Amino acid sequence: MLATLLIAVVALIHLYILVLEMFLWNTKTGHKAFNLRPDFARDTRVLAANQGLYNGFLAAGLLWSLWLGEKGIQVAIFFLACVLIAGLFGAATASRKILYVQAVPALAALLALLI
Repeated sequence: MLATLLIAVVALIHLYILVLEMFLWNTKTGHKAFNLRPDFARDTRVLAANQGLYNGFLAAGLLWSLWLGEKGIQVAIFFLACVLIAGLFGAATASRKILYVQAVPALAALLALLI
């Protein structure tokens, strides 16, 4: 039950990131969320939308694993590992905040699933 809840939370986080990156990047909300200057946000909006799409795929995979129920454990492990790796890479290369927003929840869900 805890694993299911945590997987759903990670999926919702990534759906929110999708919205921020694909639709709100070039708005005050996007600027604040990612600490962006308006000119930088305008110039990078296509790249951000691409990132948002990938975050949507991560969320879709996690939601698919939940839909599969017991048969979705391997799917959940795969997508949680992808989120964890992406979060670690993002924390190392972009912002330490990503460690807490993305990697830690994925790790918690992965541990809950494996225990």
